[in-house]
Amino acid sequence: MGLTGIDYATMVMLFILIAASLAMYFIKDLIHAVIVYGAYTVVMALVWLQMNTPDLAITEAAAGIGMTVLMMVVIYRTSRGEE
Repeated sequence: MGLTGIDYATMVMLFILIAASLAMYFIKDLIHAVIVYGAYTVVMALVWLQMNTPDLAITEAAAGIGMTVLMMVVIYRTSRGEE
């Protein structure tokens, strides 16, 4: 009983999640960190879909979109212009 293509795809997505988590930690620019967080949310929703839990996938996507938009607005409102 070997691994299927779905198993390999899930493992690739999990490695992408780990890489995105590390990237969010090390990125200094807030806008870039929010963009990586958005990618993290999309990949996590796909992982939930592959695990046959569409309710969690929809919740992850909705919460991720809401948080991404909220963080972008806060960064835009609090950023200072070039001096």
